[in-house]
Amino acid sequence: MAKNVVIIGTQWGDEGKGKIVDLITDKVTSVVRFQGGHNAGHTLVIKGKKTVLHLIPSGILRSNVQCLIGHGVVLSMSALLKEMAELEEADLDVQSRLSISPGCPLILPYHIALDNAREAKRGKAAIGTTGNGIGPAYEDKVARRGLRVGDLLDESLFADKLSQVMEYHNYALENYYNHSVIDYQQTLDEALEQASVIRPMIIDVADEIYTRMSNDENILFEGAQGALLDIDQGTYPYVTSSNTTSGGAVTGSGIGVRDIDYVLGIVKAYTTRVGGGPFPTELIYDVKSDKGDPVGRELCARGHEFGATTGRQRRSGWLDLVILNRSFKLNSVSGICLTKLDVLDELSSIKICVAYEINGMQSKIPPFSAEDYSIAKPVYIEMPGWQQSTIGTHSFDDLPIAAQNYIKKIEELSQLPVDVLSTGPDREETLIINNPFD
Repeated sequence: MAKNVVIIGTQWGDEGKGKIVDLITDKVTSVVRFQGGHNAGHTLVIKGKKTVLHLIPSGILRSNVQCLIGHGVVLSMSALLKEMAELEEADLDVQSRLSISPGCPLILPYHIALDNAREAKRGKAAIGTTGNGIGPAYEDKVARRGLRVGDLLDESLFADKLSQVMEYHNYALENYYNHSVIDYQQTLDEALEQASVIRPMIIDVADEIYTRMSNDENILFEGAQGALLDIDQGTYPYVTSSNTTSGGAVTGSGIGVRDIDYVLGIVKAYTTRVGGGPFPTELIYDVKSDKGDPVGRELCARGHEFGATTGRQRRSGWLDLVILNRSFKLNSVSGICLTKLDVLDELSSIKICVAYEINGMQSKIPPFSAEDYSIAKPVYIEMPGWQQSTIGTHSFDDLPIAAQNYIKKIEELSQLPVDVLSTGPDREETLIINNPFD
């Protein structure tokens, strides 16, 4: 019997989703990306060769898999065409295997200008966006003034709509942000030139999904970022602009809530975060000055914790089961995929946060607001490290006993099974205990 499986990151992103999507697409006919934009970066390593994807679903590296971009994704045509060209240079057939929903909001140059102008104006209070125009594009969508992929099918209508929305945004850029305006004709000409490549890939993605479901095909739904960055459920306002939880697979692709059969929650064996926002278990370390917590330094160095999209250093810290358990509930997680276990290989002891101390009281419920996190102190349990390599281990029983105990403790604290274990960056360095499609 065919299944619909959703893969989401359960932390603040960068959990290693791309590798896992690529890995289990050997059992699917299609992969659907359902939210976010090119601010996401999914890194895949296959036989030592690294590929970084931003918009195109990770199933593109499987020649028999169709890739679909749902209407929940904000689309930069410039970023998409650049990514397509890079993949085609590597002899991958992209255009015939990639379909795009007409409902995708377009990211255009004025969105990028607004994004950067706002961050500059916020100064020290900046959210830490990637500067790619994601937030402003989602704002236009909600305000019902945004241009969508389907508008590219009528050049005259597109030009009229673009003129109206650019008049609105250029006024704000010039008069509020003291920023130079974006040229209308240049924006129009560039968009229409890019549209000539995009138009043949536009299809009713929701209908395509229904057809494949009626044909009893396995479908994988791929999220971007992490659940704790969800615009509604995350650590607001230090969040992204879309629904990164599993519910986003429904709203961003067109399937119904009862169509989801399994949710695989990707969990990094420790915790990282990019940009500002609460992070109770952070082990503060700055790579530029080489100052800070020695374990934070170890996690950053061994985990190569630098953003695939921006190159920014990720903040690193211990695994936090308080906020993770909230994430598991929000996403109806069926099973865990634990990644980057090998990054902990050299540590003599490892901590897991099991509660917060707030005003002298212990709580297993995460605070509601970002401000409340500032007074939340993590309460840890400490476990012995294993101090030997786990890279490439293909049997749970072959793992060091201390590593097995660490995994079992995560299962105990979360009441969820670890169904998949990543033991290195390569596709082949993965232990599948229970395949979500089996």
